[in-house]
Amino acid sequence: MAQIRDRDLLDAALERLIKWGVTAEIAEPEPTRLQVGVDARVRIRHGGREEVFTVEIKRGLRRETLGGLLLQLERLGQNALLVADYITPPLAEELKARGVQFMDTAGNAYIDRPPLLIWIKGERPLTRVGGPLETGRAFTPSGLQVLFALLCHPDTVDRPYREIARWAGVAHGTVGWVMAEMPKMGYVAMVGGKRRLLNPERLLQQWVAAYARTLRPKLLLGRYRAERLDWWETMEPLHYGFVLGGEAAAARLTKILRPGTLTFYGPKLEPRLLLAQRLRPDPAGNVEFLRRFWTFEDKVPGMAPAVLVYADLVTIGDARTLEAAKQLQEDIRARLGQ
Repeated sequence: MAQIRDRDLLDAALERLIKWGVTAEIAEPEPTRLQVGVDARVRIRHGGREEVFTVEIKRGLRRETLGGLLLQLERLGQNALLVADYITPPLAEELKARGVQFMDTAGNAYIDRPPLLIWIKGERPLTRVGGPLETGRAFTPSGLQVLFALLCHPDTVDRPYREIARWAGVAHGTVGWVMAEMPKMGYVAMVGGKRRLLNPERLLQQWVAAYARTLRPKLLLGRYRAERLDWWETMEPLHYGFVLGGEAAAARLTKILRPGTLTFYGPKLEPRLLLAQRLRPDPAGNVEFLRRFWTFEDKVPGMAPAVLVYADLVTIGDARTLEAAKQLQEDIRARLGQ
């Protein structure tokens, strides 16, 4: 049987599901048939019927990491099943509204395969199942900067550490301990005498989720309210020391999105821009400024790298931004060699 990531979590969730009167077990496909990006398959029987679900396992699910998960579940097809350590009642409601089937280790579940319908929310976890969400220094804020440089330029993984550090905007030592952990996590290996990045798509999804939780909040320089947003189309962000991210960058890259928010990355707030566009401070505003944390230039001047734009879109996570993120994802996957 193929080795299942987070087997303890999956076993605990299945055990709770069985208590609701169904038969549930891990399916046993041949390892070679377990497609890339699939964590496991489970078989659920009830009332003489049987369904096999393709499983995506997630720990520490939060609203800001939901967007990337929805894209992954969509790729898994109609019988995708989210298995989590704990799903809060608000998240359970949102997942149900989006048609996402799920179960967790607390006993919360939504499965809609007539005549089987399970809808349980509000169960509290008894104990924490398994280890931490991400371990080691690679998923600390500075470690995430190193991973970002590698995801944007996979060939960089074989460059000298000092060069990687310069691109990532971190100390030389930071690269050393991140690179020491990457092989243990299955993301780097020596191939033909050179370091190569492995499983880049899974690393991308892990990075996006960790970025939203860990690094992005630390980058916020300020949030403001603009009465109109169309001025971004004619301004030159580099004139103010910024590059475009988020919805505005996606609008230029995909041509299918009309921005509802604006995101800029730069070294510091620029009073000239605030005055020119009459931006007023607002913690829930539609214009945000974040600190730029990388030093390399993207292929498109004045734009944040596509990996970061993708992360911004899935963090917003509504239907508009996820559609644009899906288009960007295909281009990113091609660059990563997937």
